[in-house]
Amino acid sequence: MSRIDARLAELGISIPQLAKPVAAYVPATTSGNLVFTAGQLPFVDGALPATGKVGAEVSADDAAGYARICVLNALAAAESVIGSLDRVTRVVKVTGFVASAPDFSGQPAVLNGASTVLGEIFGDIGQHARSAVGVAVLPLDAPVEVELVLEFA
Repeated sequence: MSRIDARLAELGISIPQLAKPVAAYVPATTSGNLVFTAGQLPFVDGALPATGKVGAEVSADDAAGYARICVLNALAAAESVIGSLDRVTRVVKVTGFVASAPDFSGQPAVLNGASTVLGEIFGDIGQHARSAVGVAVLPLDAPVEVELVLEFA
């Protein structure tokens, strides 16, 4: 069992199957020693667990959970191009988009769902730069979308 697989098992986390793109793009690509994931929605078994705006139809706490799911989907995408998450040497950047009700300003707290799970899985190399952006709408009316930049060896 690989180091990351052992850590995932210890945490009770499983990396899902690679989510099928919803348009004309690839889930992840590499350039040099970096892997860039496409924005990942919180698909669970091919379906969104919720739709709508955070701060209206979706609570901030639920959205944080969806951000966590987005990260697991992004890790599946990364694994599909680098073969093993044990090759990750650094989580460089997390960019998160939150479909926000007009008066919602808690985007950073929502994206903590993504950041926290990366720290749980990768430890110190999971510390990263991050952007948390509020937007009017996301694809398929998803509440959250997350993309990653990872360094690998």
